[in-house]
Amino acid sequence: MTEAVSAGQPPQAHPTGPGAVLALIRGGRATTRAQLMAATGLSRSTMATRLEALTEAGYLEISGAADSTGGRPAGSFRLRPDSGVLLVADIGGSHVHTALADMACDVLAAHRRDLDVAEGPEVVLGQVAADFQRLLKEAGESADRVRGIGVGVPGPVESGTGRVVSPPIMTGWDGYTVPDFFRETYDCLVLADKDTNLMALGEHRVNWPDVEHLLFVKAGTGIGSGLVLGGRLHHGSQGAAGDIGHIPAPGLDETSPDAPLCRCGNSGCLEALTGGWALVRDLTAAGHEVATTDDVVNLVRSGNGDAVRLLRHAGRLLGQGVADAVSLLNPSILVVGGGLAHAQEHLIAGIREVTYRRSLPLATRDLRVVLSPLATRAGVTGAAHMVADALFDPAAVDSQLR
Repeated sequence: MTEAVSAGQPPQAHPTGPGAVLALIRGGRATTRAQLMAATGLSRSTMATRLEALTEAGYLEISGAADSTGGRPAGSFRLRPDSGVLLVADIGGSHVHTALADMACDVLAAHRRDLDVAEGPEVVLGQVAADFQRLLKEAGESADRVRGIGVGVPGPVESGTGRVVSPPIMTGWDGYTVPDFFRETYDCLVLADKDTNLMALGEHRVNWPDVEHLLFVKAGTGIGSGLVLGGRLHHGSQGAAGDIGHIPAPGLDETSPDAPLCRCGNSGCLEALTGGWALVRDLTAAGHEVATTDDVVNLVRSGNGDAVRLLRHAGRLLGQGVADAVSLLNPSILVVGGGLAHAQEHLIAGIREVTYRRSLPLATRDLRVVLSPLATRAGVTGAAHMVADALFDPAAVDSQLR
């Protein structure tokens, strides 16, 4: 199997071509010859040609037997997971998660380290590259087996280019094109996106693939969100959709001298009151020795009264911002993730309380507010799916097979 390469006009997918057949199998909508023929209307001989081409190219394998309408069992096809590997990274404000995944987007190995994103792109991505090499070595894989790389960063990313644009917390990253860093080492597809977009994608694909509208809110060192609308990740016109952390905090006059300064340069942003760095600021002012969001979480888990009170207040404030988004977008699922979300139930309880109270009744009638099941793996899982979606895009598959 080879990588997707685009140049000039984007390739066009045939509605019943090999790429469309692969998409049906990958999505689990049809996996046997009979099911695929019924879904596409193709004849037995044409379908046999499609499946043979996909199998020979390394996209598919036969996974065993499935129920048939009579006679001998029909072979079931599936995506070949061992035809290569994916390298993925989730870069947060104060940490980096890296992982090695197979072509079915299952994480094979992962690593986490503390690292300040403000160290700059060369330092941070250099560490990511070193961790990639470590993961490959531990798994006994080589660089020529890497089919794609996906990276999430905690700031706005221009859709389609992977270029970071005016990030509030990423000192030295403005204008930096993340994929370029890896292209000299790896001859494969390299993509980058905002971290919360990838978290939303990961949760959607793994836990709620049939849900059309999902809102993911990350409460960690910073505050952000990702949107799945109509079953697809929503970037907006330029890639700036979902920047909930920098809307004005409810009930606060941003021109007031009491409005806290945000890291983006504005005053009174929601993140400046509810982000992990803001809680560090407030707890430090209260006399506690804290330096990171993890320190805040540890204080909460130990039952510290100041930390619990501040986190509950942050949950209620965040809930007001989320309530506006729920009324505007009407998602079926609201997934809350990030380090602060997993500090017991204090944050998500506040979000639930205010969201249900302030959002429109119709918007919350069937709304579920849940804690992220993927937790720390949401970002790397979403990054793997981002890359696999591009590699297995029907038009790209048809182009490769041609």
